[in-house]
Amino acid sequence: MTLLLTLLFVCLVLLAASALFTHFVARKVEKSFPPRGEWVEVEGERIHYRRMGQGPAIVLVHGLGGQSGNFNYLPLQELAQRWTLVLPDRPGSGYSPRRDDGKANIAAQARLVAAFIRAMRFASPPLLVGHSLGGAIALSVALQEPDCIAGLALIAPLTHFDPNVPAPFRIMAIRTPRLRRFVAHTIAAPLAILNTRAVLEALFAPHAAPADFALRGGGLYGLRPASFYGAATDMAAVETDLPAQQERYGELRMPVGILFGDGDRVLDWRANGEALRAKVPQAQLKVIPGGHMILVSEPTATAAWLEECARAAHGDLCKSAALTSVNP
Repeated sequence: MTLLLTLLFVCLVLLAASALFTHFVARKVEKSFPPRGEWVEVEGERIHYRRMGQGPAIVLVHGLGGQSGNFNYLPLQELAQRWTLVLPDRPGSGYSPRRDDGKANIAAQARLVAAFIRAMRFASPPLLVGHSLGGAIALSVALQEPDCIAGLALIAPLTHFDPNVPAPFRIMAIRTPRLRRFVAHTIAAPLAILNTRAVLEALFAPHAAPADFALRGGGLYGLRPASFYGAATDMAAVETDLPAQQERYGELRMPVGILFGDGDRVLDWRANGEALRAKVPQAQLKVIPGGHMILVSEPTATAAWLEECARAAHGDLCKSAALTSVNP
C-alpha cells in the first residue's frame, strides 16, 4: 500500500510539473509572437487572418495542427503583386480561438470558410487552396457552396477516409473531449517536445525540416494547450463527414488542381490524389519530389503550380487584368 501511494504521489507531482511547464511554454509563445493580422467575427467565431496584395483573390487554408504561418515559405510578396492573398487561421488553430467544438467537423468548418469568404467581400469568387485537412474542408466548401469559389487548389489533401491515423498525429487520437483537454493541459507539450524530431521527419521526409520552421512556419504555436486540443478535436471529427463526402466528388464542376509529393508519409498520393482525380474528370494531378510539407520544402514549384491553378480559375479576370496593364 505504501508503494502504491508513493507511486501515485510521484505521478501527481509529475502531472503537476507538466501542467506548469505547459502553461509556462504557452504564455512564453503567446507573449513572444503576438498576432500581426486582422480579425473578423464569422458565425460566432473570431477568426484571425492576414491579407495582402491586389488582383483576383486566393484564400489559403492550412491543415491539421497547422496555422497560416505554414504558407510563409511561399514567395508571398511576389505572389501578392498579382493576386490578393488571404490566409486565415482556422478556429482552434494559430491565433483563432474556437468557441464551439460542435463546428469542428469538416462540413461545419467548410460552412465557416464559406462565411469567411463572403465576409471578405471579394470582387469575384476566390481560388480556394487547402493543405492536408484543409484540402478536405476546401472540397466540402466546393460541394456545399460552389458559387462562393472559382476553383480548388489542393496541396497534399486529405480526400478519402482511412481509419489508420498517420504516425505524426497519433498522439492526438483522443475521442473523449475531457481526456483531450486533460492531455492538452498536462503532458501534450512535453511529449511534443520529446517527439519533435520524429514528427518533423515524418512530415517533411524525404527532405529535412527547415531549421527556422518553429518560428517562421509557426511550429511553436502547436505547443499551446489550445492548439493541441483544437487539432485533436478536428481529427476526432474527420470521420463524421469524410466517408459520405468522398462519394460526392463526381458532382464537382469547377477547376480542381491537386499537388502531391511522391514521398508523402502522411497521406499517400495514390489513395488521396489519384483517387480524387478518378472521380473528378477535370481534375489535374501533379506529383513532384517531396513529402507532405511541399509548400515548405518545395516553395518555388508549389508557387508556380499555384499560379497555374489561379489562372485556370480566374481565366477571364486574368485576361482583363493583362489588357488593362497593356492599355491603361
